[in-house]
Amino acid sequence: MSASPQAVVIGSSAGALEALSRILSVLPATFILPVIAVVHLPPDKRSILAELLQARCAVRVREAEDKEPITPGTIYFAPPDYHLLVEMDRSLSLSSDEPVLFSRPSIDVLFESAADAYGCGLLGVVLTGANHDGARGLNAIVEGGGSAIVQDPDSAFAPAMPQAAIEACPNARVLSVDAIASYLQEIGRS
Repeated sequence: MSASPQAVVIGSSAGALEALSRILSVLPATFILPVIAVVHLPPDKRSILAELLQARCAVRVREAEDKEPITPGTIYFAPPDYHLLVEMDRSLSLSSDEPVLFSRPSIDVLFESAADAYGCGLLGVVLTGANHDGARGLNAIVEGGGSAIVQDPDSAFAPAMPQAAIEACPNARVLSVDAIASYLQEIGRS
């Protein structure tokens, strides 16, 4: 694992709210890393995910906006029906390009762009989900020198996504949701 990640990216799908709540709600207000996340959501409805999680979190939670600079200690979520990317200047951008693995937003798109921007300073986390989105992107993070954590498929609401990530990145750390939360608390101390 990289000794000092500069950013965390998280991908999740089916069962995301429970897993994300358990992980993000324990982060202290002093958490210093930016967290950028994609959750597969219906494309035709406004998301209240950021609002739901903000009510449970001490860290600032918001839906990402196009051309927004990434701020430490903030959790960003992709809006429905837009890919979320990290630009080389470490700002966020939104794209309406075609879905990837039937998903927009796509976890792979976020992870691959963040790997380019952060290199060895990136930690990628794949949580519960019902497809293979995120596996290719997690591999890109590892190939770029970053670190990978995958939720233990046995503890996932939908194990297909974590299982695919483990197959793509056999050296990823496989942890329970609570262990992921503890690890993030540890690396995000000021």
